[in-house]
Amino acid sequence: MDAQLRNHHITVSRLINRLGQNESAAKEYLNKCIYAAGLGTNDYVSNYFLPLLYPTSRIYTPEQYALVLAQQYSQQLKTLYTNYGARKIALFGLAQLGCAPSVVASNGATNGSACVDYINDAVQLFNNRLKELVGELNRNLTDAKFIYVNVYEIASEATSYPSFKVIDAPCCPVASNNTLIFCTINQTPCPNRDEYFYWDALHLSDATNMVIANRSYNAQSPTDTYPIDISDLVKL
Repeated sequence: MDAQLRNHHITVSRLINRLGQNESAAKEYLNKCIYAAGLGTNDYVSNYFLPLLYPTSRIYTPEQYALVLAQQYSQQLKTLYTNYGARKIALFGLAQLGCAPSVVASNGATNGSACVDYINDAVQLFNNRLKELVGELNRNLTDAKFIYVNVYEIASEATSYPSFKVIDAPCCPVASNNTLIFCTINQTPCPNRDEYFYWDALHLSDATNMVIANRSYNAQSPTDTYPIDISDLVKL
């Protein structure tokens, strides 16, 4: 995330240059933009729950790790607000990572569940912290508006949509019985990709992301977004 902020600094500098070195005009322009931010998937799947490679899970309990992530994220979002003029920011929560094919193949599903429940429980700890962070930022940065997108619940409900025929396997072939994540090179993906919930063994398909995008823009349920949806954010 810090690297992305540095990259954004370059983009903002180019914008200022295009506007005739007018930094205030650039800030005014950026005030009107919608920012979409997401963080956490790799922190869990590619760090916290890889104890043989990283010590993180031995240092932090799931509750502590969620708090540490949220605190670091808070500082990065404040940098986006203070240094780059961001005033309309949508924070996307994490999906049910414990249901991803690679996670299930590597860890084994929890008894009586199709997913790895302890990973989903940890993810929800972070999502809860993220929603609390939105409330805190809105109270302290009153000229900005932050919203939380409940990706976990939206995606979870989408698994029951009739349009998704396959919700527990990737569209593209993945090596080692799905224990790896990415599509195998030079292999042909499924022809009916709109019917697959997952693209590879971790990442959601375009069809699933379209559901999330639509419901984050126009919330279909009061729990889809907090405190408003993106369509209301646009109007501010």
